[in-house]
Amino acid sequence: MATKDQFESPDYYLLDELLTEEHILIRNTIRDFVKREISPIIEEVCQSCVFPKDVLPKLASLGSFGPFIPTEYGGSGLDQISYGLIMQELERGDSGIRSTASVQSSLVMFPIFEYGTQDQKNKYLSKLASGEIMGCFGLTEPNHGSNPGGMETSFKDEGDYFLLNGSKLWISNSPFADIAIVWAKNENNRIQGLIVETDMEGVSTPETHNKWSLRGSVTGELIFDNVKVPKDNLLTGKDGLGAPLGCLDSARYGIAWGAIGAAMDCYDTALKYSLQRHQFGKPIAAFQLQQKKLAEMITEITKAQFLTWRLGVLKNENKATSAQVSMAKRNNVAMALDIARESRQILGAMGITGEYPIMRHMMNLESVVTYEGTHDIHLLITGHDITGVNAFK
Repeated sequence: MATKDQFESPDYYLLDELLTEEHILIRNTIRDFVKREISPIIEEVCQSCVFPKDVLPKLASLGSFGPFIPTEYGGSGLDQISYGLIMQELERGDSGIRSTASVQSSLVMFPIFEYGTQDQKNKYLSKLASGEIMGCFGLTEPNHGSNPGGMETSFKDEGDYFLLNGSKLWISNSPFADIAIVWAKNENNRIQGLIVETDMEGVSTPETHNKWSLRGSVTGELIFDNVKVPKDNLLTGKDGLGAPLGCLDSARYGIAWGAIGAAMDCYDTALKYSLQRHQFGKPIAAFQLQQKKLAEMITEITKAQFLTWRLGVLKNENKATSAQVSMAKRNNVAMALDIARESRQILGAMGITGEYPIMRHMMNLESVVTYEGTHDIHLLITGHDITGVNAFK
């Protein structure tokens, strides 16, 4: 039987006073949903590695898919801090659940809204927002991870259609996705986006098995064998590598918030355990080394909360830079990983069991620290930004 979720959110510097009533209502709504619908099932989901598809319409009904998309296209028309808070609370439940919503929002709905034609927006966005259809994002390839500009997937103009060939790897949601936003090179070697419906002839989406991480979400491939893509499915609003990277900025921003959720869950678990677990005649929270761990955790969570809140303000004002997003993603995921590891130590052997969420968060974060820009790549993005010297070339 699942342990009741008794999570209490740390707010050491009273950040809630900087949020609007709407922000707090949205956050609390998602938090209650996670406690009610995600926490009771997530350990079994991750142990069995079977994604709970029945959670998708529930996520949609809460507005978790494309919350920043205008209401005329089925979104909620919310600001970027609201989006961040939704991602924070979903990842507090599990990184895989947040990843599913993040892909749908930032990597599928965002490019259609930003780069798509009016017909494409009308055709797809409301269905994506409602969860009637699900999407995935095809950028990473077997031979090209941190260097997406080297992609080999390509398409040719065949008059009445584009002929698409290639493959993508490590694609969240692909095995059950109805559409894929696929980035490929045209005949001029220029990167462009295509909306590929996964039931098109020549498309296959094999699932990736034997994962030790993100077991609460579905990962797969995208394989294209002479796929005839209608010309109306080309995203015409932007081309070049900056187009998919613009999508990743939105997704990385959501991850920066999400990682805080995972960190808060580990900290709250460790704090409560340290007060309940007795050794040598007193709770282990009374020992200096345990207090050191807990004090450092709440300090790092608080710093990350303000870093990310400020980034949300800048995004609302259209002032946030890609480099600022990279800094927040890198800092917060590394912070969350450190807290997961320290929390596991506080729980001792109990920390590796499914009775507590810490080991699951730790394994998930090992993926989050790598995907959508690795820890090291984001460091070099900051280095490039402050020195003006590109270390990638």
